[in-house]
Amino acid sequence: MKVIIVGLGNFGKALSVLLSEMGHEVIGIDKSYEKVEMLKDKMSHTICMDATNPAAVQQLPISDTDLAIVAIGEDEGASIMTAAVLKTSGFRRIIARALSPTHDNVLEAMGIEEIAHPEQDSAERLAKKLNLKIAIESFEIDRNYSIVEIKTPEEFVGKSVLKVDPRRNHGINIVTILRKTSRKNLLGARITEWTSIGVVKPEETFMEDDILVVFGENPCITKICVDR
Repeated sequence: MKVIIVGLGNFGKALSVLLSEMGHEVIGIDKSYEKVEMLKDKMSHTICMDATNPAAVQQLPISDTDLAIVAIGEDEGASIMTAAVLKTSGFRRIIARALSPTHDNVLEAMGIEEIAHPEQDSAERLAKKLNLKIAIESFEIDRNYSIVEIKTPEEFVGKSVLKVDPRRNHGINIVTILRKTSRKNLLGARITEWTSIGVVKPEETFMEDDILVVFGENPCITKICVDR
């Protein structure tokens, strides 16, 4: 995976290093020359630039980037401007870090659907989540078992739970299924939310945009997340 991370403070630095160590190609960006120089040997590339400048951002490998992360801390204005520039520049997927409820609402109004909250998402947890190709959220119960949210595997789409038989064929149990709903936020913008369908029935059909909440042994979950 090719990742651009804007903001190399504590959170962005830790995330960049972790993803690099996991084998991903990471480009770290910051306005501080000192931060860029300090981390230049820790990831694929580091660039000293102002990511609120649209002309500068256009020089980045936008079409080749799988994910752009706005990891800026403290300066909400710079974070919002950076997210806006990345959004209008055509990045396919953007995760932005929100520093307050107001910041969160502004990002939602801009159409940023993936928002990280520092009080919930440590750099290590986010890195592990991103490292799984189709995993979205995860909760490790112990060394052996986890509960994980995953995107519906392609081979499940259009088939019933009974036909797929995840427990027998994949060693996982479907706890519930999350499906998209929409609502207006405080600023009047329509945003997407995920709603549980409740207890999953055998005749329930998997849909392409479903998020599956699954429980199982860690090797089984890793296999279904990574080997696709």
